[in-house]
Amino acid sequence: EARRQRRLLLVVVCVALLLDNMLYMVIVPIIPDYIAAMRGGGDVAGPFAPAGGNESGGGGNRSLLRPRYPPAAGGNEDVQIGVLFASKAMLQLLVNPLSGTLIDRVGYEAPLLAGLAVMFLSTATFAFAENYATLFAARSLQGLGSAFADTAGIALIADRYAEEPARSRALGTALACISFGSLAAPPFGGVLYEFAGKRVPFLVLACVCLLDGLLLLALAPPCAAGARANMPVGTPIHRLMVDPYIAVVAGALATCNIPLAFLEPTIANWMKESMGASEWEVGLTWLPAFFPHVLGVYVTVRLAAAYPHLQWFYGALGMAIIGASSCLVPACRNFGQVIVPLCGICFGIALVDTALLPTLAFLVDVRHVSVYGSVYAIADISYSVAYALGPIVAGQIVHTMGFAQLNLGMGLANVLYAPVLLFLKNVCQMKPSHSERNILLEDEPKGLYDTIKMEERKG
Repeated sequence: EARRQRRLLLVVVCVALLLDNMLYMVIVPIIPDYIAAMRGGGDVAGPFAPAGGNESGGGGNRSLLRPRYPPAAGGNEDVQIGVLFASKAMLQLLVNPLSGTLIDRVGYEAPLLAGLAVMFLSTATFAFAENYATLFAARSLQGLGSAFADTAGIALIADRYAEEPARSRALGTALACISFGSLAAPPFGGVLYEFAGKRVPFLVLACVCLLDGLLLLALAPPCAAGARANMPVGTPIHRLMVDPYIAVVAGALATCNIPLAFLEPTIANWMKESMGASEWEVGLTWLPAFFPHVLGVYVTVRLAAAYPHLQWFYGALGMAIIGASSCLVPACRNFGQVIVPLCGICFGIALVDTALLPTLAFLVDVRHVSVYGSVYAIADISYSVAYALGPIVAGQIVHTMGFAQLNLGMGLANVLYAPVLLFLKNVCQMKPSHSERNILLEDEPKGLYDTIKMEERKG
């Protein structure tokens, strides 16, 4: 029964991560027309028409898949869109230290439910937004919900799947859902926006979010989690941040995601200017990368099960692949060629994430207290740093230095960071420290939480 419950909880977490990343990317094909409609543009199609949403003339010529960002028609509009895309990661970056500490104190289920509730509110706000301020508020709300839902969800997986290789498999499944949500959302949003109106994609996501929250309530009601009263006190997040091993992992997670975060807002204009790419080509640029990402997750999980002492090497190999692929992007001359290095980037990110996320939980187990909220808040901070800077900084770098220099710099950063992961080479040989948690487990179990954990360790 406990095994069945943890599988269902894994489904709840995977759906939450899928929804968060779909909402993050679903506005990509919608937002250019959305802002144009608010500005009063005359070429905007029916879903924004004030008189009931009937198609206006010329609306049928719109592409199903808009470019990720509009061409540089006006500096003010580009700045607005950049700030809108970055606002989620910025708020997430600010809230994560608080959310990690709260999760360590109250458990994983209540913050996960709160995050889903905020994400539902954010999605509904997107559906009915009529001005830029409301869009910005909805995007920021999503960052607040993600800071709780993402961190609590990943920490819950690490807690329920305490043994290897089950932990790596569970975290790999969650990463595959993140990838699918990010890469499938633009076509999903573009098609529904074209044929059903701009509100429908958000209402669909809101309904799924509501169902996921109800399933979580049925499986693990936060009000019934009395066992959390016996949960050991987690290590403070500031102490985890200065742990050199955790700092190396966090740096790798941030560095490997910089190419993805910086290319998303810049590659559309570069493809149009350098190769005359059409809108459907720009819109489909990232979709094929889903398959090598899932392949990378699968390969890393299998290798980690067979050779668990080489986790650091899988991460270093992934960073080397990311670096080489980033350097190849400016050399591409057509749509088909661009897909190859982008697939390499996503394959490398899968290697790094799948190898290093379980390593964070293992480091907490052997060096600190086995409570995972704060350590995965640090991982979320690493991602947020990249995605907060991307929409704002990347365009300025391209403008001042050029697209090729941006990619060469990102590639060089990944290649140079890969040897740093050698520092993690002996992590697998570490023994658990005499932390508060281990002292509790060495004595007679004094509470339900400690009894359950002792039985899991014996098993």
